[in-house]
Amino acid sequence: MNAARSASSAAASTRAPRRARRAGLAAFVGTTIEWYDFFIYGTASALVFGKLFFPDVSPAAGVLASFATFWVGFLARPLGGIVFGHFGDRMGRKGTLVTTLVMMGAATFLVGVLPTHAQIGTAAPLLLALLRAVQGIAVGGEWGGAVLMASENAPKGRGSLYAMLVQQGSPAGAILSTLVFLAAGTLDDAAFTSWGWRVPFLLSGLLVVVGLVIRLRVEESDDFERVKESGEVVKLPVAEVLRTAWRTVLLGIGASIMGISAAYFTNTFVLSWTTNELHMSRQTMLYVLLGITVVQFLWQPYAALLSERAGETRFMVCSLLVNVVVAVPMFLMIDTARPVLVFCGIALGIVSGSGYYAVLAGFLARAFPSRIRYTGISLSYQLCSTLIGGTTPLVAQSLLTSGGGSIWPVVAFYAVLLLVTSACVAALARSTGRRTPRVEPVPAAV
Repeated sequence: MNAARSASSAAASTRAPRRARRAGLAAFVGTTIEWYDFFIYGTASALVFGKLFFPDVSPAAGVLASFATFWVGFLARPLGGIVFGHFGDRMGRKGTLVTTLVMMGAATFLVGVLPTHAQIGTAAPLLLALLRAVQGIAVGGEWGGAVLMASENAPKGRGSLYAMLVQQGSPAGAILSTLVFLAAGTLDDAAFTSWGWRVPFLLSGLLVVVGLVIRLRVEESDDFERVKESGEVVKLPVAEVLRTAWRTVLLGIGASIMGISAAYFTNTFVLSWTTNELHMSRQTMLYVLLGITVVQFLWQPYAALLSERAGETRFMVCSLLVNVVVAVPMFLMIDTARPVLVFCGIALGIVSGSGYYAVLAGFLARAFPSRIRYTGISLSYQLCSTLIGGTTPLVAQSLLTSGGGSIWPVVAFYAVLLLVTSACVAALARSTGRRTPRVEPVPAAV
């Protein structure tokens, strides 16, 4: 009996690292595809949607209108967090994540075949907003589940490092979306406007198939299996979260602000600002953003490792405060409209801010107990995306327009978001009384 138990334990220890790596890979690939889908919409909003779906207004008003449909996806994200958080906490992470991936891919593909205003009139922007809402529901359920699939299967003490793989999906998705738009952007303006912009959306169908093949091979998370075996599955997770962890949700919303907003400052607002008001070429700015996302992708793993040594909360707050300091030179360099300076300016903000972003997923996951964790982190992150993230390009563009082109109101808005985020990260760490968990070595796979 003891020999059999020992053999079973040895086999489990052999499977554990392989299972952790497979879960991390599936979370990374699936989330990359989801963010690719989400980002290409933001890029298209800045470049073509105003012209194609809102042609009866001025160019500036068209950009604002396209950003408004961009925000629709953020309005829908909490609904996705509640719906998929419910099923994820009750039925498991794996099946929920397969559903979100299929939903996102289908909605994105349909945007690629959607008729424009010139073809079907006002139905075009309405259908565009509807498909954006489906995207929002899907990504609202995706992020929390992917974080848990990676972190709950991770070796002890390495939850934040494995959750960082989910955060890598954001720059990876941005890299893919930018590369595809760069390729489409080599077309002349007439071809790009008529059909070239559709190509990135149509490619989503192929990417989803790849993501499904990988994600279907992943086993259910260990933490959820323990909750199920112990009979602690909650009947109505959202009610339990609001009853027992509403303070944690509120602080989680605040702690997520800059993690969500930063991407839309650069990939949406700055792209629109530089190509419209500053008259930089579309291709030049796409190359700049590609370089920025590569920097972010390479830096985040090192940031996660540094946070293990420096202390998670201390590292996150310091990263955010450094970002406040560099905010002014960052926007001044972008305002020059010189590609090298624009790149350096955005890089200042990305390097300082993405260190915090790399650690955010694991930080939020450990704030909630396993039985309501999917719903808890999804509500925190997705409510923040609705209240702050989705409005970021809209507010920033409005401040720029109402300020007569002056960038200082936008700089102030950016700095306030950073300071509020810093305060909420520190408060959440204090309220949950957490310390960075002890890191244990990962056993070698046989």
